[in-house]
Amino acid sequence: MPTVAPTIQQLCRRFSANSQDLERIAAVYPMRISRYYLDLIQKPGDPIWRQAVPDPLELVDPQGLEDPLNEEQLSPVPNLVHKYPDRALLLISSKCPVYCRFCTRKRKVGRPEMRITDETIAAGLDYLRRTPAINDVLLSGGDPLMLSDQRLHDILVQVRAIPSIRIIRIGTRVPCTLPTRVTRDLATMLARFHPLYINTHFNHPRELTPQAEQACGLLADAGIPLGCQTVLLRGINDSAQTLAELFRGLLAMRVKPYYLFQLDQTRGTSHFRTTIDHGQALMAQLIGHISGMAIPTYALDAPGGGGKIPLTPHYVTACGTTLEFTNYQGRPCSYPNTLWDGS
Repeated sequence: MPTVAPTIQQLCRRFSANSQDLERIAAVYPMRISRYYLDLIQKPGDPIWRQAVPDPLELVDPQGLEDPLNEEQLSPVPNLVHKYPDRALLLISSKCPVYCRFCTRKRKVGRPEMRITDETIAAGLDYLRRTPAINDVLLSGGDPLMLSDQRLHDILVQVRAIPSIRIIRIGTRVPCTLPTRVTRDLATMLARFHPLYINTHFNHPRELTPQAEQACGLLADAGIPLGCQTVLLRGINDSAQTLAELFRGLLAMRVKPYYLFQLDQTRGTSHFRTTIDHGQALMAQLIGHISGMAIPTYALDAPGGGGKIPLTPHYVTACGTTLEFTNYQGRPCSYPNTLWDGS
């Protein structure tokens, strides 16, 4: 496994930052940055820095919730979340190459509260066996690709052996934050478990490096469909120009922009949140101006475990016997909205 996690002191020496401030925040919300991702930082406060380096605003958030998606209450066994009838989320790793400052599981990633063991994984697998309504399982964490090839293989063998599980998905930011972890051997191993999908996570065009492209290419060459779940982050990617460059670049790397998420209401992250009308306006500036293949679904994961809600820009102006709407250019259009009986 490649070396990760330069110390706070190393970070501060490199960028002349205040180590006491960072240590105070990291004592509550741990910091971890892979050496690769650290090298993408050009200066304090840039889009890479803000995603990875602690900010004092994390400790004074007046709006955030500890568990905004109600995961703990939707966990019939530890580290398994069963929110939707036919899908489940199984946490199999407690570590990531980078502890993102906007993480939904900020309450426990990198902290003792995130305890994943052979026993918790076994309990999750047993729940999946006992719940045949679940046909799609998402392996997440932490980051599953932080496990060794053999450990991940052993878990995948057990998941694939469950007759009711048809689809396996892996959620990982490794292609973005530690792309050298993705090897030909790893991709070949994962290809044994098709149908298997990977959703990765890029937020800014500067993350689309040659190394990231190589990692995604190895996975795509193994026949693994790749999607990207971007988070809309204030001061990082909340402009149409930045998002267009990101989404076009992802497509060129054979990664389909899948979701653009409105930030979850996680404690310690409110300084990253945009307004929803701003997000919808950004989508309106993208739709029709870049390829439809590059357009993700802008969505909110509803607080309290309500599930994902699309937040589509508004085009319909009236809907009676004729649908009245505007197109992507703002031009009025209409379409008949009646049934023909064949006479």
